[in-house]
Amino acid sequence: MFFCSGLSNYNVTLFHLFNHAFFKALLFLGAGSIISTLLDEQDYRRMGSLVYKMPFTYISIFIGSMAIIGFPFLTGFYSKDFILESTITSYCIDSIFIYFLGVFSAFFTAIYSFRLIFFVFLIKTNIYKENIHVEESNINIILPLFILSLMSIITGYFFSDLFIGIGNNYLNSSIYINFIHFNYIDIEFLNPLIKNIPFFFTIMGILFTLFLVNYKIKNRKLFILFFLEIIIFF
Repeated sequence: MFFCSGLSNYNVTLFHLFNHAFFKALLFLGAGSIISTLLDEQDYRRMGSLVYKMPFTYISIFIGSMAIIGFPFLTGFYSKDFILESTITSYCIDSIFIYFLGVFSAFFTAIYSFRLIFFVFLIKTNIYKENIHVEESNINIILPLFILSLMSIITGYFFSDLFIGIGNNYLNSSIYINFIHFNYIDIEFLNPLIKNIPFFFTIMGILFTLFLVNYKIKNRKLFILFFLEIIIFF
C-alpha cells in the first residue's frame, strides 16, 4: 500500500487496503483458531497434519494464502497485480527496477505463505499427545471464517470498478487524483507476458517452498490433494 502511494495512485492504495482487510483478517482468524485449539502453541514446527483434524480451517487459510499471493481472480489479484502494472507503466527512470522489486516481494510472499500451509497442515505432526484433543473450532469461529473466505474470493471482482474503474469518480470528493499519473489505459494494453510475470514468480515461490520441505513430507497423497486444489482454482 505504501508502495502504491509512492506512485501517487491513492485510489489503488485504498482498493488494496479494502481487499487486504478480508484475506488478512481471514489468515489472522485462522491462525487464532489453530493456536487456541493447540492450547496456545505458536511454534509451527511443532504442528503438522492438522488437515485431518481441522479441514475447514485448512480450506480457509488456503483461500487466504491464495488471495494474499495474488492468485488469478481472487481478491488480492485485482489490486496487487494492478499495482505492479501501474508501476511499470509509470514511465519514470526507475519503473522497471521498482517493478521487479514488487515482483520479488510477491515471490517471497508465496514462500512464507505456503511454508505455513506445509508445516502446519501437511507435514507429519510431532505435537499430538494423549492429553491433547485436537478438533475443529466451534461455530463462533467457523462462521466468520466462512464469511471472510467468501469475501476473499469475490470482493476484488465486484469492487474493482468502484475503486479503479476508468471514468469512475467515486473517490474524487475524498482524495486528490493527479491525472498526470493516470495510466490505466496503458495498463489495459500492456504486453500479456509482462502482465503474467508476477504469476510466474508466485508459482516459482510455491514450487521452491515445496522443494525445501519435500524431505519432511511422508504422505504423498496430501501433495496430490494440494495440487488438485490449485488446479481447481484455475
